[in-house]
This record gives sequence, C-alpha cells and structure tokens, in this order.
Amino acid sequence: MASLTPQHEHHGYISDKDRYLARVKRIEGQSRGIYRMIDQEAYCIDILTQISALTSALENVALALLDDHLKHCVVDAARTGGPEAEEKIAEASHAIARLVKS
Repeated sequence: MASLTPQHEHHGYISDKDRYLARVKRIEGQSRGIYRMIDQEAYCIDILTQISALTSALENVALALLDDHLKHCVVDAARTGGPEAEEKIAEASHAIARLVKS
C-alpha cells in the first residue's frame, strides 16, 4: 500500500524493523492457522479465540507503530514547526481516530 505522504529517509520504527517484521510474520501465521481451522471445520469458539488473539496482535503492532510515529516523526516535525508540524499532528490524530473506530 502506497503512502499518501512524501517518503522520508528515516521512519521512527526503523530501529525496530526486524522486531516488527517478526511480529507481522507471526500474525501472518496466525491468519493462516485460522484459515486452516475453518477449512477443517474446527469448533466455532476455538476459531473465535484465535481471531481475538490475531486482533490483539494487530492492535499491539498498530499501537507500537503509532508510539514510534509520535516519538520520532511528530516530535521532529514539531521541533522544526511550520506547516509540516501541523500536518504531522493532524496525521497522527486521524490515525488515532481510525484505531479507535476499529
């Protein structure tokens, strides 16, 4: 998925990139597991339990990325001020709103 904002040389999560990739890889495995459970007609509650775990894992990744974004991208933009600072703050507010709705 392409970003709607210009690309920067460095994102806040870059120092934890390997950790994020490992977490997303586990989430991918959880998703495939749910697919197999449905395919093998597993008990509904067991599938729902796995969906809940998957949802929680995704939310944790999202919150960690948001935290990194606030600590790096937003703070850096706020230091320089101007329109970029306003844009980064609005961007973070919209991201928070999307997370709260989900």
